[in-house]
Amino acid sequence: MSRLRTRTRPPLTLAIPALLAVAFLLMPLIGILVRTQWGELGTHLGSPGVVEALKLSLLVSLWALGLSLLLGVPLAWLLARVPFKGKALVRSLVLLPMVLPPTVGGVALLLGFGRRGLLGPWLEDTFGITLPFHTSGAVVAATFVAMPFLVISLEGALGGLKQSYEETAASLGASPVRVFFTVTLPMVAPGLIAGAALTWARALGEFGATITFAGNLPGTTQTLPLQVYLLLQDQPEAATSVSLLLLAIAMAVLIALRGRWTGTPVAAREAVATPPVPDEAPGAVPAAGRAPETAARPESAPAPQETGHWPLHATVTGFNQLTLAAEPGTTIAVVGENGAGKTTLLRALLGLTPRAHADLRLGDADVTALPPHKRQVAWVPQDGALFPHLSALANTAYGLRAHGVPRADARREAQAWLDRLGVGHLAQRKPTQLSGGQAQRVALARALAARPRLLLLDEPLAALDQTTRARVRHTLRTHLAGFGGVCLIVTHDPVEAVSLADRVLVLAEGRTLQDAPPAEVARHPRSPWVARMLGRNAWPGIASADGLALAEGGRLVVAEALPEGAQALAIIAPEAVSVHRDRPAGSPRNVWPGTVREITAVGSRLRVLIASADAPDLVAEITPEAASELGLADGAEVWTSVKATEITLVRL
Repeated sequence: MSRLRTRTRPPLTLAIPALLAVAFLLMPLIGILVRTQWGELGTHLGSPGVVEALKLSLLVSLWALGLSLLLGVPLAWLLARVPFKGKALVRSLVLLPMVLPPTVGGVALLLGFGRRGLLGPWLEDTFGITLPFHTSGAVVAATFVAMPFLVISLEGALGGLKQSYEETAASLGASPVRVFFTVTLPMVAPGLIAGAALTWARALGEFGATITFAGNLPGTTQTLPLQVYLLLQDQPEAATSVSLLLLAIAMAVLIALRGRWTGTPVAAREAVATPPVPDEAPGAVPAAGRAPETAARPESAPAPQETGHWPLHATVTGFNQLTLAAEPGTTIAVVGENGAGKTTLLRALLGLTPRAHADLRLGDADVTALPPHKRQVAWVPQDGALFPHLSALANTAYGLRAHGVPRADARREAQAWLDRLGVGHLAQRKPTQLSGGQAQRVALARALAARPRLLLLDEPLAALDQTTRARVRHTLRTHLAGFGGVCLIVTHDPVEAVSLADRVLVLAEGRTLQDAPPAEVARHPRSPWVARMLGRNAWPGIASADGLALAEGGRLVVAEALPEGAQALAIIAPEAVSVHRDRPAGSPRNVWPGTVREITAVGSRLRVLIASADAPDLVAEITPEAASELGLADGAEVWTSVKATEITLVRL
């Protein structure tokens, strides 16, 4: 059955004025086309005066474009990236020439740069520069009215660019200037090109400010728009032909831009270029036309690393309030619920956030006062932040190049890291041509290749499938075993925390709730969130004479009680919860009725969420066979029981 496509008719009260507006804008253009003497077009445009004016217009507009790029690009970056008092005023000054009558702009230029203006006498006496009635004056006038188009377009493009790209480049050792020219500008190139084209077109058509400030001198300041003004008096047909030329140039610019005033980020432009390569299972045969897998090449030598040992000591203030110390080779898993301050901690160590400040020592060096690119602290943000205009190989080599490693050596070492993480065959692909897991491995290789003294990983394996995650986790564990610095890994995966970390740092509201080896955290978690992350039931309460008075209501009987009145957390393993269809008889001291709310498969077992009016929600873990015998399904009425000896109390 075909679906009918419906079209919504615009109301006549809106459609008729809209059509009149189009006709109003179109009529003058049609007038030029109709009144142009097409047979005389070549003669009019080839006359000496028009040719001379055209050459002068191109000269003035190109110089105005160059001056706008020189001054406008830094100004746009300042407005988009730097918070400062008076920014609204500066932005208003940028917009002012766009709304100011051109002749008023010319008068303002005379009063500022004329021979009797504020700076004119000083420019003439000191440098011998006289702007009015000179070609340089026409350039200044055109720049004054045209530069706002560049600033606005580029500021919009910079505002749409995620700062994580620039921050990641800084963490890899790139100076702010290098970041600007190698990351920022290439990624906002569409906005820059759009702004430059509009600026050039506006400078080419400038009239009012030019004639007021620079005059109308043939061969000196008489640009093409001024030539049109003169031709209207004696040769209106020739004026129409020259107007057609300017109209064609303006339309060509607008058509080429296709309305993209602020440009399109590089990533968006390339997203449709080539579909991502799917993650491959180990041992898969490479597709035709692609480089062979690492296994088909000679084994790459281990990537060289900077030798040394850099213990970590940090005192963090602000939103995060904690002291962190670790010996070289230590890996710390940072865990906590959303908003606990995990990412803020990493950014404080990088020196990238005003929310928290870190007094940081790496080895014998106090790097607190150093900018991010000099701290030798590399990180992998949650989104990876691969530079979309660079290949996987160039991304990985970026940090090495920023540290002065020769290009060939940097690429050789980067290829070795990509090979080690199983993505060496994708070295020439752009990030938009990679799957999420592949991109995450490239981002990890880039951070490892930068030879950091402190490595910060913000959920580095979150985008990987289980098979790839295990392989990359093994590679990462092998590297960290010989790493001379400290590594902090933010994770929500208990397997990562246990398998990769020597310590688990539990954060709550920016403060340390627990800092202990993984086994200790698994046995005695001090946070309900961590206990649930580890798959345990966690019930907070207050210790009483015979057990625990639960915060959500109800009581627990335990084998080993804490001092009465102490705040505690009851930890119950899901496998310690028994599920019955009838009230159980026998020794269990803790028995509750409940209703099955959800059944989830976890490996070869089932996890059953049971809600009860007499106790908090409880998760039980049973076999599929037991669930079948009990006839469990969503909504089934059951009984649960937990032995007192199966409950662990952790004092808070």
